[in-house]
Amino acid sequence: QVQLVESGGGLVQAGGSLRLSCAASGRTFSSYAMGWFRQAPGKEREFVAAVSWSGGITYYADSVKGRFTISRDNAKNTVDLQMNSLKPEDTAVYYCAASRLLIATGAADDYDYWGQGTLVTVSS
Repeated sequence: QVQLVESGGGLVQAGGSLRLSCAASGRTFSSYAMGWFRQAPGKEREFVAAVSWSGGITYYADSVKGRFTISRDNAKNTVDLQMNSLKPEDTAVYYCAASRLLIATGAADDYDYWGQGTLVTVSS
């Protein structure tokens, strides 16, 4: 069992920035690919970004490419999502997830563990 705890969500003006962080428990964090997903009210959960076990391969949704950056620190068992140039349509609950596949993937079904979610609200 992997426990994921998120932090960093909040309210921000359009054009601003936020940094989300996800802390993972256990001694096998470095063996997991990690991802971020988001879900707006009334909408399906959608992929945002993913990073491989080594941190060397990243994958982004087209909607956030160039604005968001995913990174991981295996020594600290954390994965971060730096969000810049935020737009109102970025408003959603953001979820951290871990996959035992070791690769970066945008498929939610490939992830085995999920955080509780943290709300990001971008005002216009």
